[in-house]
Amino acid sequence: MPVGDITDANGSWHQVFAEDFNTPVPLGSFPGPVYGGRWGVYPNGWHDTSGNGTYYPSRVLSVNNGLLNMYLHTEIINGVAVHMVSAPVPRLPGSTGFAGQAFGRYSVRFHIDPVPGYKTAWLLWPDSNVWPAGGEIDFPEGNLTGSISAFMHYASPAGGQSAFPTGIPEAGAWHIATTEWQPGRVTFILDGRVIGVALTLVPTDSMHFVLQTETQLSGGAPSNTAAGNVQLDWVVIYSRA
Repeated sequence: MPVGDITDANGSWHQVFAEDFNTPVPLGSFPGPVYGGRWGVYPNGWHDTSGNGTYYPSRVLSVNNGLLNMYLHTEIINGVAVHMVSAPVPRLPGSTGFAGQAFGRYSVRFHIDPVPGYKTAWLLWPDSNVWPAGGEIDFPEGNLTGSISAFMHYASPAGGQSAFPTGIPEAGAWHIATTEWQPGRVTFILDGRVIGVALTLVPTDSMHFVLQTETQLSGGAPSNTAAGNVQLDWVVIYSRA
């Protein structure tokens, strides 16, 4: 895990959050007392974007062997198939609730199983919850059986977006995805290589980082037998120095 401030081609960055999941916690205990000061989650019962999945951190999230594990699967509850997903949210020092920051650098090392019917949409979402005028920045985004893309949704009431497909599979290998958000510019970096730069109607207001892992947006609900893991090795966040 990177530790400390850094300088790269886009400037200097001050590290404000670093998590490498050193302390194990069993299923149902994340964030709990161990991680609760540094993490929040979408609570049990919230529906995801497609409406086919239900956030269920108590049955999805655990930490073991230095990894945060999201176990995506389906359980039958009161005769109903519940497709269980999760959205961990890093808490920045001094923040309240899901409050974030304006601009920053966000980097995650992750590994994904090719679970049909599920996707990533790890995003910066406006603290105001005003969309599309507040904008949105997604990376990595894609179905777990598909490929990684990056999107920057314009900070405009009219919407619109810049899209950067990579053709690189979401699943099967370890990756590091980094988003650098600066005034007038968002740079997307995958495994050390710039895969896109967005310059149009870049968001300017405070946003928070959500590791939103959910059911895919088309093709119907996942099979009840589809199951697998999304693993996070570390997460680091920086402010502009």
